[in-house]
Amino acid sequence: MSVTTPGEPGPGIDHEYLGKRTLRTGTADWVLLAGLGVGYVISGDYSGWNFGLAEGGFGGLAVATVVIAAMYGAMVLSMAEMSAALPTAGGGYTFARRALGPWGGFATGTAVLIEYSIAPAAIATFIGAYVESLGLFGITDGWWVYLVVYTIFVGIHLAGVGEALKAMFVITAIALVGLVIFAVASIGSFSVSNLTDIAPDPDAAGAGEFLPFGYLGIWSALPFAIWFFLAVEGVPLAAEEARDPARNVPRGIIAAMTVLVVTGAVVLVLVPGVGGAAAMQASGNPLVEALGSGTAATVVNYIGLAGLVASFFSIIFAYSRQLFALSRAGYLPRRLSVTNARKAPALALIVPGVLGFGLSLFGNGATLLNMAVFGAALSYVLMMISHIVLRIREPGLKRPYRTPGGLVTAGFALAIAVLSVIATFLVDSTAAFGCLVAFLLFMLYFDLYSRTRLVSSSPDEEFAALAAAEDELR
Repeated sequence: MSVTTPGEPGPGIDHEYLGKRTLRTGTADWVLLAGLGVGYVISGDYSGWNFGLAEGGFGGLAVATVVIAAMYGAMVLSMAEMSAALPTAGGGYTFARRALGPWGGFATGTAVLIEYSIAPAAIATFIGAYVESLGLFGITDGWWVYLVVYTIFVGIHLAGVGEALKAMFVITAIALVGLVIFAVASIGSFSVSNLTDIAPDPDAAGAGEFLPFGYLGIWSALPFAIWFFLAVEGVPLAAEEARDPARNVPRGIIAAMTVLVVTGAVVLVLVPGVGGAAAMQASGNPLVEALGSGTAATVVNYIGLAGLVASFFSIIFAYSRQLFALSRAGYLPRRLSVTNARKAPALALIVPGVLGFGLSLFGNGATLLNMAVFGAALSYVLMMISHIVLRIREPGLKRPYRTPGGLVTAGFALAIAVLSVIATFLVDSTAAFGCLVAFLLFMLYFDLYSRTRLVSSSPDEEFAALAAAEDELR
């Protein structure tokens, strides 16, 4: 087995190695990719974001959401450029590997892996809350609910990407219909006074009816505003399985972001406007509780469950592809990237699923959400730095799509991402520090073991080697 010297990509292993680590190509057009992007995130409309009302009130969360939506818009445009130029299953890790070297690539991939491994655990707890509220057969929120959803949906992914993406697309469409039903059913009960029914904190600077927890509440609400959009950046992870990725990945991710801005705005205003911000700030199923009892509430409850399942299902896809790419390149144990007969990375699906199930047993939804946001925001920082570095260092890199605004756009996203990382410590310092420790342990593993064992024939390492050769020629 060939290895590398520290920090340098070494010789590849052999054709058989990569032959066991290939994905099915050409299975997704831009519509499916857009569906994948919306599917990653749609659960964020149904639950989780409302915990931000307890941090900033409606005003604080609303301002935070506008800021975060702008950040994601800038970031998505930046990622569209990089995914068109470097279309592999590594996504943000591939971009950072090219721009920042093995250390930067692995750091980015690790942050994304933390995000995608923990987010399904948070969603599983929300699924439990929606299941319990249905009252079917006396089912209550508990460990076996989480076990069932992990088992079923990891199993579907093991059947292959084409089947998984098509099933996800249908579930996501149903979830969007549920949001329309909620909007129609709730708008007649909307009251502006309900938005500001949280009592202001007299000790908070700038506190008032609109900002009950003052200016700091806006900052503390950032992680929950991120939940409206978290994981849409995972669309480039499907690049190797897309048709014409240079064209379809940018179109898919931009279309997904457009839909998510609209759906996020609808629930942000209507849920507290109907149910009251104070009542909604700790709800596990806020859309259902806002509607109260009745046929519409029951329908939204069932469809809300579909929305949560859509994101749970989609993020399983995302974490498996991120782990697949890191393993195939040798950053993590190589056996994790071996694909089965249906070209699905079996262990890359199962191992994070087992870890996520374990986390769902010990963490509540808000804590797990904050942990996932820590990984996400850290990865955004590194990806935007990568965009800036590539623009400056490799102006001649073929870019089928170019980000409007270029460095200014990426720089804006970078600044907000840094503030978002800090915000996770404001919300729950213990959870954020726990994720930081996990991140550092991954980096220690890389330093002591895997940095001398990178596989140069993997697509991500080949991109980096090509860039190094071009630099030498120049």
